[in-house]
Amino acid sequence: MGGTQGRRGIHRGPLTRPTVDVASDVPCHEPLAFRPGNAYIPHHFPMFLIREGLMKLRLSIMMFLQFFIWGAWYPLVFDYVPSLGFNTDWQVPLVLGTFNLSALVAMFFSNQFADRKFAAEKFLAFSHLIGGLAMIGLSFIKRPDGTTPAPYWPFFGLMLLHTLFYVPTISITNAIAFANLQDPAKDFGKVRLWGTIGWIAAAWPFVFILVDWAKVPSLGDVGFVTWLGEALGSPLTGATLREATRYTFLAAGIASLVLAAFSLILPHTPPKTSGEPLAWLEAIKFLRKPYLLILFIVTFIDAAVHQAYFYWTATFLKEGVNLPGNWVMPVMSIGQIAEILTMAILGYVLKTLGWRFTMVIGILGHAGRFAVFAFAQSLPEAYRQPAAILINVLHGICYAFFFATLYIFIDEYFPKDIRASAQGLFNMLILGVGPFVSNFVSGRLATMFATAVNEAGNVTAVDFPSVFRVPLLAAVVAALLLLVLFHPPKGDRGDVPT
Repeated sequence: MGGTQGRRGIHRGPLTRPTVDVASDVPCHEPLAFRPGNAYIPHHFPMFLIREGLMKLRLSIMMFLQFFIWGAWYPLVFDYVPSLGFNTDWQVPLVLGTFNLSALVAMFFSNQFADRKFAAEKFLAFSHLIGGLAMIGLSFIKRPDGTTPAPYWPFFGLMLLHTLFYVPTISITNAIAFANLQDPAKDFGKVRLWGTIGWIAAAWPFVFILVDWAKVPSLGDVGFVTWLGEALGSPLTGATLREATRYTFLAAGIASLVLAAFSLILPHTPPKTSGEPLAWLEAIKFLRKPYLLILFIVTFIDAAVHQAYFYWTATFLKEGVNLPGNWVMPVMSIGQIAEILTMAILGYVLKTLGWRFTMVIGILGHAGRFAVFAFAQSLPEAYRQPAAILINVLHGICYAFFFATLYIFIDEYFPKDIRASAQGLFNMLILGVGPFVSNFVSGRLATMFATAVNEAGNVTAVDFPSVFRVPLLAAVVAALLLLVLFHPPKGDRGDVPT
């Protein structure tokens, strides 16, 4: 085999290792120099580091833009869509459910067709071109006046078009990164971190975009500190805020078109030529194991509770604790900042507490957050906003201690040839079924606990404490199920149970 013979073969010539030529992205073989301790380092080591660094830079920019797109529109859409005059019984949940329906489609289309027929970077470019144009189209749909709803089916159609093309790219970007990193186990986390940074970066410009500039004095008339304070404290409200929120779609659309163009200089990642087309059916058989079935059920509940956070938080922050509209996205991005910090300690927590207690704490993070939301309005007025803002730190625990731990657990407990399909099976709950059901349940909660309804019969205000007690109770039930019934055997990597 090349310059070696067997595992302990004799070195007969210049050993080589596969690398990627930066200019052409064509795999090549670079001579390796011998070093004591079986360490082989390229003769042109500085050039190798430059190539590897440029590769990581391109992949990091890809991840940044990928999640900037999602983070630009997603946090505010749950408050924005009802403001367009759509009814909360089925129109609002159906629009918000397009992302989840697309996740189900992506499980089959992306995994079973797209990545076997198209080069990943070309599929990424085409998807973001179409998805970006759809996003820009959404920014032009608005409510004609205060009583007439916005045109529903064009809005629904464009949202569905965007999500159908966007959702598959989440796994496609992961695939491109894994295929082109020299050491994915070491470097993928660092590259993926830029996705979280992209989500956070999408939120903060709207502190200024959603400002009522007519109320802000000219910078030339006042000092900078006074001007900044006036700007940050003069949010848009009512119909003007609704109109300006359309810019979230425009920002996402422009970023999508930028990523479409940038994808053309990403490394060539050819389509897969192997893999079992219906391997996910094999993964389902493992749900015969009681502890995996319990985990599957709990994942559904936790995914639904997690979606309830996105469904209600923007509305609650504005109407429940009177947070200015331009600060909603930055406040919600506190969760992503906390996610970065929590992921850094996840390994230690897992080693110390184990699978079950780590995931139980993750679920109880949801319970704690909704408990604060439920009772925030009962606090003295001076403490309402701070409590509702600071509790978003728990998002890091909710994500890392349950969802990230779940992905690690699946990788550990499923056979190697079926791990990807098992991840897809659980993702079907996390991105698809759980959130989709949660959207409709949240819509019904709005109707059940409505405190004000407009002339068209649409809910305009709700009893937030009553609403939040429902996901709080669901989170507690999920945590108890996991605590009492989830007991994975040590070392079980198992065969399919009969």
